[in-house]
Amino acid sequence: MVELFEQIASMPHEAALSSPVAAGLGSILRPRSIAVIGASRSTSTIGYQILANLVRYGYNGPVYPINPNASSIHSIKAYKSVKDVGEPIDLAVIVVPKHLVPGVVEECGQAGIKGLVVISAGFKENGGEGVQRERELLEIVRRYGMRMVGPNCMGVINVDPDISMNATFAPVMPPFGSAGFVSQSGAMGLSVLDYAREYGIGIAQFVSVGNKADVSGNDLLLEWENDPSIRTILMYVENFGNPRRFLEIASRVTRVKPIIALKSGRSTAGARAASSHTGALAASDTTVDALLAQAGVLRAGSVEELFDIAMAFGASQPLPKSRRVAVVTNAGGPGILAADALDAYGLDVVELKPETISALTPLFPAEASIRNPLDMIASANPSAYKAAMKALLADEGVDTVVPIFVPPLGVTQGDVAEAIAEAVLENPAKTVIPVLMGREGLPQGRAAVHAAGLPAYVFPESAARALAALCRHRDWIDRPVSTSTVLDVDTSAALAIVERAQREGRTKLSETEALGICEAYGIEIASAQISTSAEDAANIATAAGFPVVMKVVSPNIVHKSDSGGVIVGVSTPEDARAAYAKILDRVGIAEPDAKVDGILVQKMISGGRETICGIVRDPLFGPLIMFGLGGIYVEALGDVIFRVAPLNDADAENMAVGIRGTKLLDALRGQPAVSRSAVAETLKRLSQIAIDLPMIEEMDINPLLAFETHATAVDCRVRLAAGVQVRA
Repeated sequence: MVELFEQIASMPHEAALSSPVAAGLGSILRPRSIAVIGASRSTSTIGYQILANLVRYGYNGPVYPINPNASSIHSIKAYKSVKDVGEPIDLAVIVVPKHLVPGVVEECGQAGIKGLVVISAGFKENGGEGVQRERELLEIVRRYGMRMVGPNCMGVINVDPDISMNATFAPVMPPFGSAGFVSQSGAMGLSVLDYAREYGIGIAQFVSVGNKADVSGNDLLLEWENDPSIRTILMYVENFGNPRRFLEIASRVTRVKPIIALKSGRSTAGARAASSHTGALAASDTTVDALLAQAGVLRAGSVEELFDIAMAFGASQPLPKSRRVAVVTNAGGPGILAADALDAYGLDVVELKPETISALTPLFPAEASIRNPLDMIASANPSAYKAAMKALLADEGVDTVVPIFVPPLGVTQGDVAEAIAEAVLENPAKTVIPVLMGREGLPQGRAAVHAAGLPAYVFPESAARALAALCRHRDWIDRPVSTSTVLDVDTSAALAIVERAQREGRTKLSETEALGICEAYGIEIASAQISTSAEDAANIATAAGFPVVMKVVSPNIVHKSDSGGVIVGVSTPEDARAAYAKILDRVGIAEPDAKVDGILVQKMISGGRETICGIVRDPLFGPLIMFGLGGIYVEALGDVIFRVAPLNDADAENMAVGIRGTKLLDALRGQPAVSRSAVAETLKRLSQIAIDLPMIEEMDINPLLAFETHATAVDCRVRLAAGVQVRA
């Protein structure tokens, strides 16, 4: 971008002032006056485009072009420096070459300007000297108590008619609405602004944060949290600077207004190698999913999905009271597609009430299908749509109606859209998600439903996806605010185990040590003891009570059964002696270089469902807690869920039912359902371990056997982080 900036003369530096307390974002988002530093007469420059946009879209305050080589620009008097203006300036939009930016920002500070938008590129995004250049820029900003958007950004927009500010180089002004949109990408910002009008997405404020040197997405969430003009928040995110702060803020904001985020970078190619199941499964994108879900943020998987969901929340209708949906259409195929899509997103295409069917039957020909989906056939006219909508909206078993229109000959989309809108206006208490298929007449049809406060979709699948997002948000805000139960744990005992391993220079704990940490934190374990001879194994097994399981103990063997290091169902002392020798023989062949510390003898526990839970530490997000199907399923299916520690009670309960295969833990073929509360209790205790013992890098409990009344840790592994000591 810098090549487009007009070269202007250097500006003098003066002595710095003392640093006041940093100001809020009002001077950036709602400025009473703006200086464009680097304003230009050349139409090919960004400095020209930004000044032109402020004028073209009617910014309601004075604008001061700053250019030492021009007396006026756009017929507006120009100034050599902001210090020459002689009037208060709230916001400076800076469009000068990178090497001039520090001097310009210094002058802005001296002039008392509190808000900066630095469009100029050539900073941290370029690496090398750019990193230091940005650091120096931020130091100036902090010294004067200013707030800065950028550098390397597209600018800011406030569509409120009382402000009407387009301080960007975008060629369009979006329609006024209630969405706040923050983007880390200027190109993504341009795309959303370009399509906002077509999709009916009303924007209140738009901020392109660029490098986020000062103002971040977290700052904007705080700013918009209590701003009544913002009812929905849209985010395009490339990285999280402070994910834990984001979790804290977003968890609170989503209770009162939805946040819809498009996060780039779903590839798992960069997932770091890990020795445990938990670490291997915690790919970076999985971590982002965990963060957003835990904060109640709706994640869009594509730009199209962002638009679909944003349209639904931009409408002025109530959230669905339930997932019960009725579909009405004039063509069977789209109705079937809609029903399939709704079911795939977890929505219920319910049976209609008998009184609803009785009311509908006389309205349509015999060929019509009076059920859900309601197929009125191609002859349905606007009056038929209105009558069907009224009947479905009156059905007590339906909380959302999805009307689908496929344009036949002789019926216009606009007329049908008006009929749908009229029915909604007569019964506005329920949610309506119209689908207007076909391009011809689409603007007219959309205009009609938009005027009634409804979104409009071209495809049934898009409508189903948007409705599912509305329902997820309803579930989130209806979820009680959770607290964290105080747990009775023995941290000292766990620290002693870790400290002993560190003194011995080990980063991997033995299985008995790992189970000891579980026991110290109140996690029920299957008691185990290491034997160092065949006779020792027989004695331990006899004391534990038969049958027992015997497993090799080796810091070099991760998957014991693959090396022949596990024998189950040992039922006599003689069997225990034989099993001891057999395991050593098998392991000696499969893993000849492995160091064997002994054979673990453990009381055999039968029954229960195999699950897995664990801890892994992400370099940016910190400790994550994992839960899923365990045993052989963990690698075959990878059906796991992650959340960021610490977990509150609701987080743990959500994890216990949140995996795809959750029905496998319900009552199944004569087996009772597992105790989800026992699983949740284990997850909370794992979370406490993750917080209390930061030296634990990874921890697996696999399997955690879940029963009807309790859950028992059978096998556990712990890996310590190198260099993180128990005591300083």
